[in-house]
Amino acid sequence: MVNRKIIHIDERLCNGCGQCIPNCPEGALQLIEGKARLVGDLYCDGLGACIGECPRGAIRIEEREAERYDERRVMENVIAQGEEVIRAHLAHLESHGEREYLRQAVAVLEERGIRIEEPSEAANGGCRGSAIRELETADSPPADAVPSRLGQWPVQLHLIPPSAPYFTDADVLLAADCTAYAIGDFHERFLNGRRLAIACPKLDSNQDVYLDKIKALIDFSGIRSLTVLTMEVPCCRGLLQLAQAAAEATERTIPIRWLEIGVQGDVLQEAAIR
Repeated sequence: MVNRKIIHIDERLCNGCGQCIPNCPEGALQLIEGKARLVGDLYCDGLGACIGECPRGAIRIEEREAERYDERRVMENVIAQGEEVIRAHLAHLESHGEREYLRQAVAVLEERGIRIEEPSEAANGGCRGSAIRELETADSPPADAVPSRLGQWPVQLHLIPPSAPYFTDADVLLAADCTAYAIGDFHERFLNGRRLAIACPKLDSNQDVYLDKIKALIDFSGIRSLTVLTMEVPCCRGLLQLAQAAAEATERTIPIRWLEIGVQGDVLQEAAIR
């Protein structure tokens, strides 16, 4: 037994819809007596693929004593479910940067004589473009270039994994999509020294996932602070409302600062909301 991150299901909130089950190819979840249950610690990798699929917010990640995650045992479940599930599992590991688990999974496939192409871009959001990467700011950019202050990839709120190590104890900027285009010095003024998440509260779908992601960043990743940037248009306030709702539902309390940006890049309002 070791202390590690693993999912926790609040049975009071779970309505047994089962939407989390298909997103756990590892086989850690089952519906039993009308509730989603974690049936084996050693099958849960703690990466939280199931969290965004729960419409009730019944699933969160906690740190507790549990059996070590066993990739070889997991592959027994995954292989039995067929080629598409194998691809989904490999893509899941790749997108979270779990290189060692991915190596172990491929080794099991090779031992079994199973040939699988590289993870499909369509499988479980496992597109290579959403694989986590920590970026380094160029110390000496070309003379005619403005250095980027982006420190990680991906940045879209649907795609960011709160379990990524670069969110631990980080200052996070949650920015409406348009703010970077309105603010001429966005990178130096707001992004420098912060991790980034972007979203559009008007056009993005499935925003319940956003609420779960923000809560996970605060409680699971342990971020230090959250700065929320919205545009002056009324619909953009939805992003602020999401941050406020998440903050009210978290166990930790962190400073949250909100700035409303005008269409020409000026700060119209600024307030501490937590």
